[in-house]
Amino acid sequence: MFSNNALLALGLAGILSPAEAFFRMSCPGRLVRERLDPIINPGGVSTHVHTISGGSAFSAEMTFEQQRAAKCSSCTIKEDMSNYWTPQLYGFPEGFRMLAGDPAKRSFTGGLDAKAINFNCLGANKPETNDIPNYNCPGGLRAQVFFPSCWNGKDLDSEDHRSHMSYPAGNEFNTGSCPPEFPVHFISIFFEVLYDTNKYVDEWEGDQHPFVFANGDPTGYGFHGDFINGWDVDVLQEAVDTCTDDSGQVEKCGAVTQFTAAECNACKLPATVNEKVDGHLEKLPGCNPVSAGPERQAPSASCPAVEMGNPEPNFVDLTASKKWEYLGCGTDDKGARALSGDNDSADDMTVDKCIDFCSGAGFTYAGLEFGRECYCGNELPEANAPQDGIMGSCTMECAGDDSQFCGNAGALSLYRKCDGECKN
Repeated sequence: MFSNNALLALGLAGILSPAEAFFRMSCPGRLVRERLDPIINPGGVSTHVHTISGGSAFSAEMTFEQQRAAKCSSCTIKEDMSNYWTPQLYGFPEGFRMLAGDPAKRSFTGGLDAKAINFNCLGANKPETNDIPNYNCPGGLRAQVFFPSCWNGKDLDSEDHRSHMSYPAGNEFNTGSCPPEFPVHFISIFFEVLYDTNKYVDEWEGDQHPFVFANGDPTGYGFHGDFINGWDVDVLQEAVDTCTDDSGQVEKCGAVTQFTAAECNACKLPATVNEKVDGHLEKLPGCNPVSAGPERQAPSASCPAVEMGNPEPNFVDLTASKKWEYLGCGTDDKGARALSGDNDSADDMTVDKCIDFCSGAGFTYAGLEFGRECYCGNELPEANAPQDGIMGSCTMECAGDDSQFCGNAGALSLYRKCDGECKN
């Protein structure tokens, strides 16, 4: 799994003029990584894994009203509950050879839609490319998607999810007037995803990079982005009308308010597709054999079905065995601990071990943090308590049991001794 960050640049333009003003919205958190795509595969499992950002109402099938009811977002602007997703980036398995026995191919096809997908190799002092470059990027590899900005004015979607939109007339994908058939000039969406590829500089084979996207694409020509609108449309229009600064600093746009980076990172969703998508994989999830081009990747003739279901809980149910209940994922600060009683740390830490420790010392709250730390207390400050409807970032496996979760950096998996009814 790659460490990555995402930025969205929204160009603010009227119908008749090209965009000059814009702001950048950071997406420091990630909702979930799984095979969902409510545009291409509504209600079902997608063909490949996506890294998904935005509002917490994201699901396999959703309406605008459901999106607007999201409790949080992994992106900073509070009025935007849209969702944005791109293919997950993977490294090749050990010993893999890119062209071994794979008939499907990919290539640069020209046209604005192809030019609008490009890569910036940070720190290499080289121009942007339309494919993944075969030289190392000391500052990381930034994948960039510039969405079409000209609308036909009537269709909210189309069968291929593309033909109701167009890039501007002329030779540039990011500027110019709209074609007559697509007269409505929307704001421009520019999606940047930064991958920390420099961490894998020792994994190269000669001058060949070791990376492949979740759709089986090692070239980068098949990189793509998806967008489902979840903005408060009145606020967005106010931003279009009033945010005229050309610095890109969203703080200079008074029409919008922002979540903190910590709030974005705490906004997550449990996976609903029952499969492994991170770590060492024998093959890419779905039917996505690695194919390097130049021909288009051929669709798979048959693909085993993967079921969707209820997400696995991120807590241990101890209501019956110990009479302790899970409260949720709270926050912590090493300078002002949420639970100020006894504490313990151990390389064999588990939820059971922490609760036994706190219970034996006479405390009513137990919190696990950073995989191996246990904190106890009799009071929980409201500022550190879990928020209703927000999963939080308690996703670190316990040091003593990798099937359990023991908080995270600055995040507490919180349990409380039951007083009467005992319910997670």
